[in-house]
Amino acid sequence: MGAGPGVRVVRAGVERLPDVEPLARALHAHHTTVDPAIPGIPPRTEDEWWRVRRARYAAWLADEEESFVLLAEIDGRAIGYAFVTIHGEDDSHETGERFAELQSLAVLPSHRGVGIGTRLLHQVYREVRAIGVEEMVIGVLATNEPALRLYEREGFRPWVVLTMGKVPDVGPSA
Repeated sequence: MGAGPGVRVVRAGVERLPDVEPLARALHAHHTTVDPAIPGIPPRTEDEWWRVRRARYAAWLADEEESFVLLAEIDGRAIGYAFVTIHGEDDSHETGERFAELQSLAVLPSHRGVGIGTRLLHQVYREVRAIGVEEMVIGVLATNEPALRLYEREGFRPWVVLTMGKVPDVGPSA
């Protein structure tokens, strides 16, 4: 599968967050279609989600010197992105001194299915290997089967399962 002619992947900084916004909003829309429907904890609205996500992205890019965002572009227009943070060694597994975390990977719906997500992912691999990082964690909604298939094709396997729910009211202690 090719990513199509005219697609280029570029590394970007905080100044490109306005270009990331429509892509992130498309990611939010996709997440609402695969959301596991946690009782009592509905997904945020798109605007609230972007407010929180944008602040987080800006902080990561400003404070964590090796964090980065990649944009897939056609004629200078962003059509996909990957956001990566770098962390110190994992406490549970023998990783290098640092490991990468793919925070987000999204492609506009109009450009999905032609290899752009895979191309972004492969450039992520190149970027993290260039800084000496050999391990990566990828978070994905448990019910996002297309993303799980992509990451499993790339050699990643489910690792930590996080659960979410309302804290039960068990009453006062005895």
